[in-house]
Amino acid sequence: MATDVAQLDQHRAALTGHCYRMLGSAADADDAVQEAMVRAWRSLDRFDGRSSMRTWLYKIATNVCLDAARGRRARPIDERPVCTVDDALETKPRSHWLDPIADARAVPADADPAERAVLRESIRLAFVAALQNLPPKQRAALLLTEVLGWSAAEVAESLETSLPAVNSALQRARATLATRPPVRPPQASDAQAALLERYVSAFERYDMDALSALLHRDATLAMPPYTMWLQGQDSIRAWMLGKGAGCRGSRLIPTWASGQPAFGQYRPSDKGGHEAWALIVLELAGDRIANVTSFLDIEILFPQFGLSLELPA
Repeated sequence: MATDVAQLDQHRAALTGHCYRMLGSAADADDAVQEAMVRAWRSLDRFDGRSSMRTWLYKIATNVCLDAARGRRARPIDERPVCTVDDALETKPRSHWLDPIADARAVPADADPAERAVLRESIRLAFVAALQNLPPKQRAALLLTEVLGWSAAEVAESLETSLPAVNSALQRARATLATRPPVRPPQASDAQAALLERYVSAFERYDMDALSALLHRDATLAMPPYTMWLQGQDSIRAWMLGKGAGCRGSRLIPTWASGQPAFGQYRPSDKGGHEAWALIVLELAGDRIANVTSFLDIEILFPQFGLSLELPA
């Protein structure tokens, strides 16, 4: 039995990434993967080997997610319309928001470089948020074909539906997402690596003139669980120098979240040293930062990313 469990568990990262795309929550993805593993173990003697074990597990996990997604609303990463720095801060519960996931938990280590690039791109926050607006079966059909590379016939068999139904679902899903960027390998560059270095330097020096110069003119700032959503260099700079001034003196620890560069932010502590404040996820566009999302649910998120809650003096 131990060998059987080990055979299943080696696919956990791949399944976690798939369930995260389906559900928009790292915690819900973990629950779905665990349920899929239980279902798979119970029926392991019926696995006939006609497909790979990972493909068989994807089928099980997809059906678990379809059950979980039934009747659920979409999880956003921001709340619109645009706010001002003077608006009162309002919060919504953690279950309201899309949350990030650590790349290491969602992208299998045995994937080849091209596959890893696509899988990382497909867990980007903006793409996963867009997926949540699709009906669950359309979402599943799109992910199985465009991320995992299945044929429409394979998807039809997995979802126990007809080939015309799958083609129709794909057509509607693609039409809904037509205005969204396609899933594609990220275009990392030396210039973007230098941009991240300048961002860290400006933030830790709290030089908001330098930091705002790194932003696109219409860059956005969101801060779940607050409903605040700011747009524009001037608004973000005003926030950081006003209500956000408590971030002065912060330290940033690099990581990766949802296929994007991210930082654990630690603010100065009254006890000395620094204490966890936010997980900052950046979306880059060319040589500028397009979006900044600061997730404040540190007690849940930091352990998932291997980040401590305190940094010593």
